[in-house]
Amino acid sequence: MALKIGIVGAGGMARYHIAGFRQAGAEVVALADPSKGARDRTAAAHQVGETYDGLDAMLAARKDIDAVSIITPNKFHAPVAIQALKAGRHVYCEKPPALSAPEVEAMAAASKAAGKHLQFGFNNRARPESRALMDYIRAGEVGRINSAQAIWARRSGIPGFGGWFTTKAVSGGGPVIDLLHMLDLALYFMDYPEPQYVLAQTFCDFMEDKRFKGPWGIPDVEGGATDVESACHGFISFKTGQVLFLRSSWAEMTERELVSMCFQGSKAGGLVQRTFSRDGLDETSADRCELYTVEHGAQVNRKILVPFDESMGRLSAAANFIKVIEGEEAPLNTPEQAVRLMKIVDAVYASAAKGEPVKP
Repeated sequence: MALKIGIVGAGGMARYHIAGFRQAGAEVVALADPSKGARDRTAAAHQVGETYDGLDAMLAARKDIDAVSIITPNKFHAPVAIQALKAGRHVYCEKPPALSAPEVEAMAAASKAAGKHLQFGFNNRARPESRALMDYIRAGEVGRINSAQAIWARRSGIPGFGGWFTTKAVSGGGPVIDLLHMLDLALYFMDYPEPQYVLAQTFCDFMEDKRFKGPWGIPDVEGGATDVESACHGFISFKTGQVLFLRSSWAEMTERELVSMCFQGSKAGGLVQRTFSRDGLDETSADRCELYTVEHGAQVNRKILVPFDESMGRLSAAANFIKVIEGEEAPLNTPEQAVRLMKIVDAVYASAAKGEPVKP
C-alpha cells in the first residue's frame, strides 16, 4: 500500500516535494496552509484533493497520513516537525533545519523518541554530480579531503524586501542560513567532521537597495524588516585538521551567480558547480562536475558526464525519504548531521557578532 503524505506549506518548493514523493510511489493526500488562496492554488496545480488551514486539522481529518512534509517559513520548522513527530508521523523538512542548533536538537530528540524518520531537504547531495563524486570518494580514489571551498554567491539575489526572508526573527538570518547547501555538501564529502573554530564576517551592503532584488522569492512588504546580512565570508577549522572556506551572499559585487563546492584530497580533488549568466533561473545555467588527479605521471582533469537535473536533486532527495521509510535506501542525511550543520551556522553568526573566532 502506498505511503500517504500530507504537505504543510503551499510555497514554491511544494512542487518538488510532491513530484519527488510521487516519483517514489507515495500518495500526496492533503495540503495545509493558513492562506486559503495559496493552498487552493497549489492543490489545484498539483492535483492534491484535500486542503486544510493547519497541521491540527489535517491530522484530525486524515489519520491515515504516514508522513508530513514541511515547506513553511523557517521559524515554524521546529514546532511543526516536533508536533508531527509526536503525533507518530515521519517528517521531511525543507532547509534550513530550523533557526538554531538547539531547535534541531529538539527535533532530533522528538524523532528518536517517536521512532520516526526525520530528514531535511539537502537536495544538492542528491544531484547526479554529487552522487558521481561520492562514488569516487567511497571508492578511495580521492583519499582524505584536507580542504574545501563552499560558495553560493549572488550579485542581485535578495528574495524580496520586508518579507519573512529578510526578517531575522522568522528566517534566522540571510544567505548564511538560506544558502547553506554548499556548506552542507562540503561537510558531506568531508564526512561531517567536528568543528573546532569558526571565524566569520558578515556584511549588510545593499540590503535596502531595490536594484539588488533577485528574480525569485516573495513580494516586497512595505515597512517590513530587512535586518539580516547580505553576505558572509568565513573559515572553519575541524578537530581532524581539515579546513573549509565559506562564502554566501545574496548581494555583493560578483558574477551573476556562482554555486560551487570544490575540495582538495590527498589523492584527488573535485568540483561541483553551477553558474548563471543572466537574470533568470535554470535556462541560463551551466554545470561542471570534475575530478582532478594524476595518472601515469600526468596532470589529469576528468570531466564527469551526468544527466542534467533542473531540480538540482530536489526530486531525488524527496524520493529518498519515501524509500528510507520503506526500507529500500539509506537516508541521504541524518538529524545528527543537521545538528552539527546548525552549530556551525550559529557559530558563523556568533563570530561575526563578536569579531573573533568562536568554538561551535
